[in-house]
Amino acid sequence: MQAARGYGHTSHVNGKMQSNVQVPINSSVVGFVTDTRAKQPADVPRAVATLLDVTKQLQEMLRLWSTHQVDEGQVSDVYVRIGTEFNATVTAFQHYNIDLSDLYSIPQELRTVLENCLSEEPSPQVFEMYMPQVRQIMYNLLQGLRGKQSAYWRAVGGRQTSQ
Repeated sequence: MQAARGYGHTSHVNGKMQSNVQVPINSSVVGFVTDTRAKQPADVPRAVATLLDVTKQLQEMLRLWSTHQVDEGQVSDVYVRIGTEFNATVTAFQHYNIDLSDLYSIPQELRTVLENCLSEEPSPQVFEMYMPQVRQIMYNLLQGLRGKQSAYWRAVGGRQTSQ
């Protein structure tokens, strides 16, 4: 189930823009992974690389939103892609019986920050205000994935090569 994208209602309260924007979220992102569209369920490196690429796209999309070059719907679309790629990554790790449940809160944390950000009037100042939170969430995701590397390499019977 996805939340409706709020394009319609916007009002100003105490000089601040108020919006009914809701960032769509795939309900399977938080706790229950049901998306089986991973390119190759066992291709952990590809799944992780794609997820990290989409997180970079989100950061760039937020920058563009802050300068009125894209709208909130385009930012939300990238967030939905993050949910899809997050599910694909979880599925890939599950193929090797590696549990990522400690990362299930990441999409919801990101959603909350994005909803707060997108409810503001786009500006570079708003971008600078919310980006530290977005970056922290992305850092937590990256660290969580890094923490699973040794289990993955053990599962595939190989060693991690130097990066």
